[in-house]
Amino acid sequence: MSLRVNWGVERICVALLAVLVLDVWLGILVRYVIPLPLTFTEELARYLMIWMALLAVSSGIAHREHIGVEFIFGRLPARVRRWLAVSFDVIAFVFFFALFFYGIGFAAKGFSRLTMIYDMPKGYPFMGVPLAAAVACIQLALIGIHDYFAESAPEATGATIVPTGDN
Repeated sequence: MSLRVNWGVERICVALLAVLVLDVWLGILVRYVIPLPLTFTEELARYLMIWMALLAVSSGIAHREHIGVEFIFGRLPARVRRWLAVSFDVIAFVFFFALFFYGIGFAAKGFSRLTMIYDMPKGYPFMGVPLAAAVACIQLALIGIHDYFAESAPEATGATIVPTGDN
């Protein structure tokens, strides 16, 4: 299930990246080649990059590429590695849940402020924080369940879930 969620998140990140690249190219063209008064490109690029980077965190979680103490982890017995992996997942879940909880308030406050160029509420770009944190929490819950019920303990903190036909 985690890989299915990740599949969608990766497609969204690729789409955001494509729009970001086009936006930056447009910004370069209107600044140096075609003198047009388009001032939105820099602000749009900033918001696209932030949303893309925040959403990509959940992809790293799905592939077990989040931070872990690899030097110690790989030298521990399988039973300890399983509990340590689940512990890492719980700690990360608590962090991302706090980010989600406080991110909602952050985004709500952003609706009272306007962006410089678009003159739209900053709450819309700020919604990337709680949205990405919520997706990260979902991924961590799915990965934690997988770690707990897996037949064998993970060999490394970056061990990827191998896709099977039933995922």
